Amino acid sequence: MNFELDEQQRDFAASIDAALGAADLPAAIRAWGGGDTAPGRKVWAQLADLGVTALMVPEKFDGIEAHPTDLVVALERLGRWGVPGPVTESIAVAPILLAGDERSAALASGELIATVAQPPLVPRAVDADTAGLILIAEDGQVRVGTAGDKHASVDLSRTLFDVTATGDAQPADVARAFEFGALGTAAQLVGAAQAMLDTAVEYAKQRSQFGTVIGTYQAIKHKLADVLIAVELARPLVYGAALSLADGSDDTARDVSAAKAAAADAALLAARSALQTHGAIGFTQEHDLSLLLVRVQALRPAWGDPTWHRRRVLEALTA
Repeated sequence: MNFELDEQQRDFAASIDAALGAADLPAAIRAWGGGDTAPGRKVWAQLADLGVTALMVPEKFDGIEAHPTDLVVALERLGRWGVPGPVTESIAVAPILLAGDERSAALASGELIATVAQPPLVPRAVDADTAGLILIAEDGQVRVGTAGDKHASVDLSRTLFDVTATGDAQPADVARAFEFGALGTAAQLVGAAQAMLDTAVEYAKQRSQFGTVIGTYQAIKHKLADVLIAVELARPLVYGAALSLADGSDDTARDVSAAKAAAADAALLAARSALQTHGAIGFTQEHDLSLLLVRVQALRPAWGDPTWHRRRVLEALTA
């Protein structure tokens, strides 16, 4: 059995990398955090042109209705580049909540960016002040909401808002939407971890201490190898969770939680190792590594923190 991505998926990932690599994401992230979303919205428009925003939207609303593994391919790349905005919420979760709603067509085209709150694990909505649609999902229903008080995040480009439901309730597959939220966040964390690992490896080849390139030190090699192992263990769990979601497996909750916990751990290890490799300069606001460091800290608790997900795995294994 072949578990590799097919050629079309690899080309899809490459096209996303090519677009985002030319988009000056660090500047867009900093601008978004400062209240100027225009550069970031240009990035979202590029993603729409590539079909990323249409992945989970049904075909009847001009979506692609893609396999969840294709979603993981895309969101891992978006995590790698640190795309600002409610990425998981708009691309992975909102299409599930609005599966039969005509507003899905606007999601597919990229004209509409949505954000989602799903109490109790997701009590606040990301970027509710700039999203065109706020959704509040709970108890098997979804309602439109309005933004309330603003709460700063460790990631300045990821502002959180209290939200209040105002619209009429509509039935929605809230449980499945949550799994997509956790899966999408896990994929972003894997992408961020890989990016920090790559950055650390390159920097280790350049930085010298006591007249020696630090990449030649065994301790540095072992530390970065540990990160590589963690990432390579987390990635198949994320794709495995995507397969469980696609198949409607009874083990979906277990598989998604295992993926989220492993991805969160890999990203945290990558962040610590990258910071140690770079030294204090890596955490300065001027260094682009800092953007990924704070993004990881913001995404680890999003859609269920690692402790909650480990508990769910344990409960599934002992049931």
